[in-house]
Amino acid sequence: MASALTFAYKGRDTDGKLVKGRIDAMTEGAVANRLRTMGISPLSIQEASGGTGLQMEINLGSFTSAVKLKDLAVMSRQMATMISSGLSLLRTLTILAEQTENKTLAKILSSVSRDVESGSSLSDSFGKHGTSFPPIMISLVRAGETGGFLDESLNAVAKNFESEVKLKATIKSAMTYPVIVLIMAVLAVVGMLLFIVPIFKQMFEQFGGQLPLPTQILVWLSEIMVWLGPALLVVVIVFSVWWQRNKHTERVRNVVDPLKLKIPVFGQLFKKIAVARFSRNFASMMGAGVPILHVLQIVGETSGNMVVERALQKVAESVRQGKSIAEPLSHEKVFPAMVTQMVAVGEDSGALEQMLGKIADFYDDEVQAATEQLTAMIEPLMIAFLGIVVGGMIVSLYLPIFNIFSLIK
Repeated sequence: MASALTFAYKGRDTDGKLVKGRIDAMTEGAVANRLRTMGISPLSIQEASGGTGLQMEINLGSFTSAVKLKDLAVMSRQMATMISSGLSLLRTLTILAEQTENKTLAKILSSVSRDVESGSSLSDSFGKHGTSFPPIMISLVRAGETGGFLDESLNAVAKNFESEVKLKATIKSAMTYPVIVLIMAVLAVVGMLLFIVPIFKQMFEQFGGQLPLPTQILVWLSEIMVWLGPALLVVVIVFSVWWQRNKHTERVRNVVDPLKLKIPVFGQLFKKIAVARFSRNFASMMGAGVPILHVLQIVGETSGNMVVERALQKVAESVRQGKSIAEPLSHEKVFPAMVTQMVAVGEDSGALEQMLGKIADFYDDEVQAATEQLTAMIEPLMIAFLGIVVGGMIVSLYLPIFNIFSLIK
C-alpha cells in the first residue's frame, strides 16, 4: 500500500482570508476535497519538499519528542472549545494538527484526521495510538461520542489531565532540591577520592609514619575508586536501560509497587497519590456515563500502582455479583477508611460522583501538604548529610598534618 504524501496548500476560507498549511493525502484531488469540506477554496496545491539547508527537517528517529500529559490537556481543552463553537470534528483536528507545538502529536492528529475522514470514530482513531492516548481518554471520548456530549467529555479529559499535571509538578518541585544536593554530594566525594586524596597520599608517604585510621580508610577508598568508579558507572547505565524497558512489566511491578507503599515516610505519600488519581479518574468517567465495570477496570490501570489495580479488580468482581462498591472496597487496606465511608455515603445518597470529586480534592491537598512537609524535613537533612560527608573527608585528610611537625623532628 502506497504511503501518504505531504502537500502544501494555499487557499481562502469563508471570510476570504488567505490560509496555508500542509496536509497528508494520497493525491492532490484528495487534498482539494478535504479543503472543501473544511470550507477552504484551494488556490494552489503542490507536493511539499523536504527543503534544504536550514529549512530541511531533521529526523531524529527515536529522539522525537514524546506526547506529554500537558500536551494532551491543552489539546483536549482546545478541541472541546472548537467543537462547542460549532466547528466540525474534521476541521478541528486539522487546525490542531497545524497549531500544536509537539511534532509527534501533530503527526498523530494528522493520522487521526485521515481516519475520521475515512469514516472511523474519534475514539477508535485514538485507540490506534494507545501509547500516546491513555485508556481513560479513549474511554471518555467514546462515552461522549455515544451520548452526544463529546465537548463535555473532552472538557472532563482536560480537567483530569490538568489536575494530574499539577500533581506531578508539585511532587517534582518538592524533590528537585534534595536530588540536586545528593548529586552534588556524590560528585564532590568522587572528585575528592579521585583527584585530591592521591595528592595527600604522596605527601604523607614522604614523611612516613603511621596514618590515622580515618585517613587509612580514605586512602583505601581512593585506591579502589579507580576501578570501582567506572564499574559503578557501567552498572548504573545498564540498570537504567533495563529499567526503562521493564519498569512497566507485570513481573517488575509486582515487586516494586508493594514496596513503594511500605517505604517509610514516602509510602504514605505514594498511597495518597494513588487514591487521589483513583478518585479523580473515577469521578470523571462516572460523569461521562461510562459503565461502572469498565470504570473500575480503567481506574485500576491508570492508578499507577499494581496494589490498587488488583484491589479494584476484586471490587469489580464483587460489583459484577451485585454488591455495592463500598463494601468490598472496605476490605482493601490500601484505601483509607475515610474513602470507603464517603463512597458508601455517595452510593446511598446517589451522589457518588460528587463524593469522589471531594475525595480527589481532599487528597490533592493532602499530597500538597505532604510534599511541603517532606521538603521542609529533607532540606536540612540533606545539608547536614553533605556537611558530614564532605567535612568528614576534609578532617580525615588533615589529621596526619597535625603529626607532621613531630615527624619532621
